[in-house]
Amino acid sequence: MPNPGLPPIAIRHPRQLFIGGKWETPSSASTFDVITPATEETFFSVAQAQDVDVNRAVASARQAFDQGPWPRMSHAERAGYMRRISEGLRTRMGELSQIQTNQVGMIHSLSQVFMSGIPAMFEYYASLADTYPFEERHRPVAGKVGLLIREPVGVVAAIIPWNAPLFTISVKIAPALLAGCTLVVKLAPEAPIDGYVLAEVIEEIGLPSGVINLITADRAVSELLVGHSGVDKVSFTGSTAAGKRIASICGERIARCTLELGGKSAAVVMDDYDVEEVAKAIAASSCANTTQVCSALTRIIVTKQKHDALTDAFSAAFKAIKVGDPYDAASQIGPLAMRRQRDRVEHYISKGCEEGATLATGGRRPRHLDRGFFIEPTVFSNVDHRSTIAREEIFGPVISIIPADDEARAVEIANDSRFGLNSTVFTNDIDKAYATARMLRAGTVGHNAFRSDFGIAFGGFKESGIGREGGREGLLPFLEAKTVVLDGEPHSPHGIP
Repeated sequence: MPNPGLPPIAIRHPRQLFIGGKWETPSSASTFDVITPATEETFFSVAQAQDVDVNRAVASARQAFDQGPWPRMSHAERAGYMRRISEGLRTRMGELSQIQTNQVGMIHSLSQVFMSGIPAMFEYYASLADTYPFEERHRPVAGKVGLLIREPVGVVAAIIPWNAPLFTISVKIAPALLAGCTLVVKLAPEAPIDGYVLAEVIEEIGLPSGVINLITADRAVSELLVGHSGVDKVSFTGSTAAGKRIASICGERIARCTLELGGKSAAVVMDDYDVEEVAKAIAASSCANTTQVCSALTRIIVTKQKHDALTDAFSAAFKAIKVGDPYDAASQIGPLAMRRQRDRVEHYISKGCEEGATLATGGRRPRHLDRGFFIEPTVFSNVDHRSTIAREEIFGPVISIIPADDEARAVEIANDSRFGLNSTVFTNDIDKAYATARMLRAGTVGHNAFRSDFGIAFGGFKESGIGREGGREGLLPFLEAKTVVLDGEPHSPHGIP
């Protein structure tokens, strides 16, 4: 499955770690192999960080925060560096789109669009340098001048998942940089390569030493980073199980943390909406990254009277999805990211059949593909909302259609979940959509389509996480509020709004 006519991917230091603003030799010769999911061939091998490397990276970030210039710059000065990061990433888009495809199997036409929007994340947060109220004036009970000052939280450990690594890195480090934090970015062993591109950009623009350090490590070494006394805050994206462990470690030392975790997101289909349109919308969103998306709509809840018609529409829409080579323009959905992920999806498909759901379509490996971690888009109908496939995150193209007695019960079933990341209401009635959105216990509620907007805020209720990413809300977790009460007017170097 070649990618002819595309620029070569040129990573200069895959066997090294980026610490203290330069490429450092790791403490051991251990490496991680990155496997291309469409071919099952090794794409790159990268350095595997050990405990001593984590300590070096944290020490570098700690020194950069405690003694370096970064937290002491104005927000406008930091924004200048952020805009240069954005420009540097734009020059590498041809490589970055291929990296996303080769690491996790995303259709290349989609990865080109997806990656092209990432530089804007840095530009957006840079734009807040002049508008965000980092210092607010208040009237104090005593004294003459009361200030609420928002200062950087300190050294941040950013722990990155494999499904959308550069996007996840950017939504964490862009607000952290504006705030004045320094970071250790822990890349996922399955998908670290775009992090190396970012490190090369950081090196080229001359970001002050130690502000961003990037390492790739397994879970055991990552726990050292989470529990490290030199880390003030952890920002994690990944599974709920891992998030619980991270929260418990942070709780032991009262470290700050934000957690963007798993989902089992519901689409509530009202009786007035056309079932063909529902199936078309969700089939299209399911193709995105082979449904390896935490906010994917995988529970479809509909009244019993429309269940069969909706099942027929979904079966037709999912059967029509072309599975294949992610560089083939005719392909609509690519492989799962790795062998263990395909094994996981196949386990859940078997579980669904065992527990009595009806396999409406899919459920097998495509017969026309003899290599790669492919699976057919799969639809289950007559799914009991208490069953395993209706309650656990599968992270693959498996949809459960759940019948409800009526629309009110459909909303109850949607909320009957330990997750609360995303949801959608399908209805022609705007007022009903709004009223239902207010009832749904989810961080995002869309209307008539899969919706997600990091320009506003993203995050979940319940076990889907703590805190928000994106937008102005996404800056707050990287700031600490300090109250200052003075007997007179200060001469602030950055001005007081």
